[in-house]
Amino acid sequence: MTHSHNHGENANARQLSIVLGLVGTFLVVEVVYGFLSSSLALLSDAGHMLTDAAALALSLFAIKMGQRPADKQRTFGYRRAEILAAALNAGVLLAIGLYILYEAYLRLRSPVEVQTTPMLIVAVLGLIVNVISARLLVAGSSDSLNVKSAYLEVLGDLLGSVAVIVGAVLIRFTGLDWIDPVLGALIGLWVIPRTWTLLKSSVNVLMEGVPEELNLDALRSALEELPGISEVHDLHVWSVTSGQHNLTAHLVSAQPPTDLLARVQALARRYDLGHSTVQIEAPGLHAESGDHHDHGELHP
Repeated sequence: MTHSHNHGENANARQLSIVLGLVGTFLVVEVVYGFLSSSLALLSDAGHMLTDAAALALSLFAIKMGQRPADKQRTFGYRRAEILAAALNAGVLLAIGLYILYEAYLRLRSPVEVQTTPMLIVAVLGLIVNVISARLLVAGSSDSLNVKSAYLEVLGDLLGSVAVIVGAVLIRFTGLDWIDPVLGALIGLWVIPRTWTLLKSSVNVLMEGVPEELNLDALRSALEELPGISEVHDLHVWSVTSGQHNLTAHLVSAQPPTDLLARVQALARRYDLGHSTVQIEAPGLHAESGDHHDHGELHP
């Protein structure tokens, strides 16, 4: 399991490195032509590219940090660095999306003439870069919030490139410059809710909340149904990082069966819990003392 996890991290690191090179190279081109063409849609896309470059660099750094072994200060290692990176990236992208909406409002009040030729050329090049980048990151986005944050930013840029291309063509044939800020606002409206969802997921991990895909009531019922178990209390499930979930629980049993440990391990695997710590208590002990420090423990 550890080998598989490390293999996935190494693959994600390689993909992030390639995408960072693509995005960083194109960023310079897009920023320059964004100002030359006076296109808000192109500048908003360049703004996303800038956050992409920073987010990709941060995500790559977080993966490298997460691969460091555990030590005396951090017994779970540094894997949560990936979640910190995802939360930071989501927060920055949310701020960028809100700024784009504000800038679009100002542009609608005071339209700016848009140079469609450089806008169209750069947008097509950006679309190519974003399609390649999205294809590289899509596989890792389902397993890592860190990679998902980078993927969402690239996906936002891909949509932005499409919007800029459409806008450039429409403005060239209609002369309606207000199309540009409207498209910029639409990009922001597309990005904001998805970024908010990612931010909530990241904060949930940082707050040691129950993994979103896990049904805690069902898990509690499954534990209570184990042979010899009369009560379950102090049940805690949380994530150290994406895909790494832990469980602690106190099980009350008068005569715990000899195969209880194996049953708990099987149950943990069914709920994708990588590490579980179970404490066995005699009936009434929890109610009488409320002290859980001196009772026997099993560590599946």
